[in-house]
Amino acid sequence: MLDAIRNFVSQHIARATPPTPDAPAPAASRNVQLAACALLLELAYADGEFSASERAHIESALDRHFGLDEATAGKLVELAEAERTQSIDHFQFTQLIVDQYDLGQRMVLAEVMWGVILADQEIAQHEAYLIRKLAKLLDLEPAYLSQARQAAEGPA
Repeated sequence: MLDAIRNFVSQHIARATPPTPDAPAPAASRNVQLAACALLLELAYADGEFSASERAHIESALDRHFGLDEATAGKLVELAEAERTQSIDHFQFTQLIVDQYDLGQRMVLAEVMWGVILADQEIAQHEAYLIRKLAKLLDLEPAYLSQARQAAEGPA
């Protein structure tokens, strides 16, 4: 499994994230992409169903925020799915994100997380609980989470 992740990262994601002096190391950037995707998948599965609209929202977010093409985003989703099913908690993912992302980036992630929840047009009780739990682990204040939800819902 680790070899598959390493191969994927070196072949696909490394090319999508050109190094810059201010950017984190490529390996750290790739790992945080995997962690973010795993959290998005966790939210997608929180209601017991991973819908096509949720998958489309996740892949679109990977394209927008990480510059991944459709094939690379699909492979990242597969790898993140494997990581998600093997993990015993969310801390390994959230801690990596907290270490690598500033507050603004974590708020953008929270907006994408709300987008995943809202993609199927309903909010299950467990989804609402899980996003609050993840927000706490991501060191986001409740007000930030509320702002992220409003942004994901769009203009009223």
